[in-house]
Amino acid sequence: MQEHAPPTTPSSQHNPELDGTGTFGRVCLCRDKETDKYWAMKILAMADVIRLKQIEHVKNEKNILREIDHPFVVNMRWHAKDDCCLYMLFEYVSGGELFSYLRNAGRFDNATANFYACEIVLALEYLHALSIVYRDLKPENLLLDRDGHLKITDFGFAKKLKDRTWTLCGTPEYLAPEIIQSKGHNKAVDWWALG
Repeated sequence: MQEHAPPTTPSSQHNPELDGTGTFGRVCLCRDKETDKYWAMKILAMADVIRLKQIEHVKNEKNILREIDHPFVVNMRWHAKDDCCLYMLFEYVSGGELFSYLRNAGRFDNATANFYACEIVLALEYLHALSIVYRDLKPENLLLDRDGHLKITDFGFAKKLKDRTWTLCGTPEYLAPEIIQSKGHNKAVDWWALG
């Protein structure tokens, strides 16, 4: 479902600007010289991934991102690696985090809350149909595009699931009781986080 095949190397991007940093990577805003389209390039330093014993975690995230393509998810369009880094190119979502809008508004009216909840439900139903549990639903991981639609981002805790899993992960304020109690959990934890 790609509208344009991304460039084959990160050097095809024009003057990346630092947009954010994480534990072992950074995200840069990039512009394709040929199409003038903006992208978000996630660059993970392999030495840090190895040092922090996150190889399987990163492989899992990349494999899930390769599988998904949905209007309410930040979609990965290209990936590659070299001797020092793993590169993942995502559609650029320009509206910022839902968290910022919610903090500024204090609260959303019912119509706005229902609109966003419906888009989250559609995204979660899509992921669950692919046997993917997301496990980190929170306003900071919901981006708004230029038209005001939501896109779920950050699939670092997502997992392909057959039945249950016992991994303690997620953001404490949004954890379902079964995660905290280590009783094993399934896709229902995403609905708990939605509220």
